[in-house]
Amino acid sequence: MPKTSSKTNPARELVFGDLWEYDPAPETADPKLKKRYDLFINGSFVAPQAGKYFPTINPANETKIADIALADAADVNSACIAAQKAFVGVWGKMPGKERGKYLYRIARLLQDHAREFAIAETLDGGKPIKESRDFDIPMAAAHFFYHAGWADKLEHLAPGRKVAPHGVVGQVIPWNFPLLMLAWKIAPALAAGNCVVLKPAETTSITALKFGEICQEAGLPNGVVNIVSGAAETGAAVIIHPLTTKVAFTGSTEVGKSIMRSLAGTDKKMTLELGGKAANIVFDDAPLDQAVEGIVNGIFFNQGHVCCAGSRLLVQESVADAVLAKLKRRIAVLRVGDPMDKNTDLGAINSREQLAKITDLVKSGVEEGAEKCDNGCKLPAKGFFFRPTIFTNVSMSHRIAREEIFGPVLSILTFRTPEEAVEKANNTPYGLSAGVWTDKGSRILKLSTQLKAGVVWANTYNKFDPTSPFGGFKESGFGREGGKQGMLDYLSVG
Repeated sequence: MPKTSSKTNPARELVFGDLWEYDPAPETADPKLKKRYDLFINGSFVAPQAGKYFPTINPANETKIADIALADAADVNSACIAAQKAFVGVWGKMPGKERGKYLYRIARLLQDHAREFAIAETLDGGKPIKESRDFDIPMAAAHFFYHAGWADKLEHLAPGRKVAPHGVVGQVIPWNFPLLMLAWKIAPALAAGNCVVLKPAETTSITALKFGEICQEAGLPNGVVNIVSGAAETGAAVIIHPLTTKVAFTGSTEVGKSIMRSLAGTDKKMTLELGGKAANIVFDDAPLDQAVEGIVNGIFFNQGHVCCAGSRLLVQESVADAVLAKLKRRIAVLRVGDPMDKNTDLGAINSREQLAKITDLVKSGVEEGAEKCDNGCKLPAKGFFFRPTIFTNVSMSHRIAREEIFGPVLSILTFRTPEEAVEKANNTPYGLSAGVWTDKGSRILKLSTQLKAGVVWANTYNKFDPTSPFGGFKESGFGREGGKQGMLDYLSVG
C-alpha cells in the first residue's frame, strides 16, 4: 500500500511487506568436499600423529560437513622441519622470477576453481554466497597475482639496502575470511622467499586445506607451504616453535596480547592484526543516500564479522534524524537467511559461541538504556542467525560503544563539530579503520591526519586492494599487510 507522511517524508513510499517475495536462487554447484581432511605437510596430506579429528559444522543448518585433522605439537614440528628443509634446499635460493611463476600459477588455479572454493567458503563459514563469489575468492587470487609481481623486484623495496627472507614463517588466521586471510599471509611470504606453516581457524579450515590441493596442482616444491589445522594449542605450537623466525597473526586483541607475552625476550619478528571498533563519520554535507549504503556495507557485510567494521556511526546532529530514517528503511529490506541463496544479504553467524557473544552484548545495550531497532525479519528455524540491529541513544560509556561485537550490530552516536567527531572517534583503545562522509576534500584530508586509524576511507567503506597496505595502531596491532609495506614485513632489511 502507498504510504505517506506529510511531516517527515512528503514523498510516496511503496511498502510491500510480505506480499512480494523473491524466488529462491540457490547455488547448486559441487564444492568437491571430502568427508575427512588431513594435514598438509611436506607436499602431502597426512593423518595427524595422534589420530584425532574434530567436526566442522555448517552454521546455517548445524549439520556436520567434514572431520578435520587435529594437529598437535609433534605435527607442527614435522611441518616446521619440512618448511626449514624446503627453505634451505629449494625455495630460499630460487631466483625470484622462478618463485613468481609459482605464485602466478596459484593465482590462476584459484580463478579456475573459484566456484567450488566460493561454495566451500559459504558452507563452512556462513557468509552469503554472493560475497564469497564476488569478493573473497577474486580478492584472494588478486593477492597472489600482485605479490607474484614483487618476487623478482625485492631489491626495489628498500633501495640501497640488502633484503633477505626470514626463513620459516608461522601464520595463524581467523575464521571471518578464511581463504582471503590465507592469501594475505601466504602470498607475500612466498614472494619474499620464505616458507610457511599456517594454522587456519578451527571453525573454518576447509578452504585452507583445499588450498593444499592447489599447491599440489601448481607443482609447488614440497614443504614450501604446510597447513596444520587445530585449536588454540596448535596455533601456540606454531608460534613458539624454535624454527619459526617470524610470526603473523590475525585475530582478537586478547590473543594478540598473549602472543606478545609468549614471544617476549625472543628475537622473533611479528606482525599482529587485531580487533577494531571503527567510527564511520557522517557530516551534514555528505551525500546521505550514498552514505547510508556505505553504513550498511560497513557494518552488515559478512554479518559484521569484520575487524574493520564500521560499528560506531557518528552522525552530525543536524542530519541525524534524516540518516536514521533512511537507515531504518534500508535495513527493513535486508534479507537474512540461507547463505547459499543468491538473494541473501546476511547469512549465518559463524558459530554458536559467537552468536551467544553478540546476544549478550545486545542485551547489555538494552539494559544500559540504549534504544534497539532491528528489521523484525523471520529467522530460519535451524542455524545461527541474528537480525541486522541498530542502537540509538548510545553513549560512549555503553559496552556496545566500547567493545568489539563482531556481529551485525550498529551503535549510533551524534556530534556537533568536527573536533567532537574526532574526539569521539579516537576515544577507543582500537585504531584499525575509520570512514569519513563529506563533500569537502579539505575536511577529508584533515581528518585523515587526526583520526588514529590505520585506514581511513573517504565517501566509501570496506574497499580493499592488494596494492594498499592494511593494518592498525594501538590495540589493533602493528605491521601491515598488502602493498610494499606488507612485503617488507616478510623480509629482514640490512
